[in-house]
Amino acid sequence: MQDVAQLEREGVTIETLGLTLAEGKLILKRVQEAMVWEQVNAALLRLRCCPDCGKARHSRGHHGVTVRTVFGNVELKSPRLGQCACQPHSETTFSPLQALLPQHVSAELLYLEVKWSSLLPYEVSCDLLHDVLPVDEKLNAVTIRNHLFQVAERLEGELGEERPCLMEGCEQDWEQLPIPDGPLTVGLDGGFRACPAQARML
Repeated sequence: MQDVAQLEREGVTIETLGLTLAEGKLILKRVQEAMVWEQVNAALLRLRCCPDCGKARHSRGHHGVTVRTVFGNVELKSPRLGQCACQPHSETTFSPLQALLPQHVSAELLYLEVKWSSLLPYEVSCDLLHDVLPVDEKLNAVTIRNHLFQVAERLEGELGEERPCLMEGCEQDWEQLPIPDGPLTVGLDGGFRACPAQARML
C-alpha cells in the first residue's frame, strides 16, 4: 500500500468537480513510479543470485538511470554486480538493469511522439504531450524529432531492399499488359513543416 495523493475540496461547482488536470497528471506519475519500482525491484531480486550455482552475487555499487515513460520519468538505481566465480566470464561485473532495459524510453511514449509529430509540427506535438500527460519538462521538439528519425530508420531497415519498379519485364512491353481488374487507387500525401522562425503555410 502506498499513498499517491491527498485531495481536498470545499463545495461543489463545475470548476471544482472531480480531478483537475494537474491532479490527474500527479496521480498518474505517482502510480507509474510505484508500479515501475515494484517491477524492477522484483526482477533485480531474481537476478541477484547466480543461475549456475545459486550463490548471491556481490554488489559493486550502483548508478542512477532515468526511464522516460508516457506517464512521467522514473528514476531508478541500477546496481552493478560482480560475476560469480563458479564460471569463467569475460567481464568481472555486469549491470542486470541494463540487460533488462537497454532502451530508456518506453514504447508507448515513442508511439505518441512519432504519431503526433508525423501529423503536427514538432513543437506543437511537444506542447500537446506536456498539456495532457505528466511528461518531463526536458522533453522538447529536438528530442521528438530525433526519436521520429530513429523509428523511421528502424522501419526502413525492416523493409529490406527497395525495388525501383514493381513491374517485371521490359518497359516497351508494359503497354501490352492487360488492364488490372478492379479500381486503381492513387494516394497523394503532402505536407509542410516549418521552424518557428520561418513563415508557416496552411
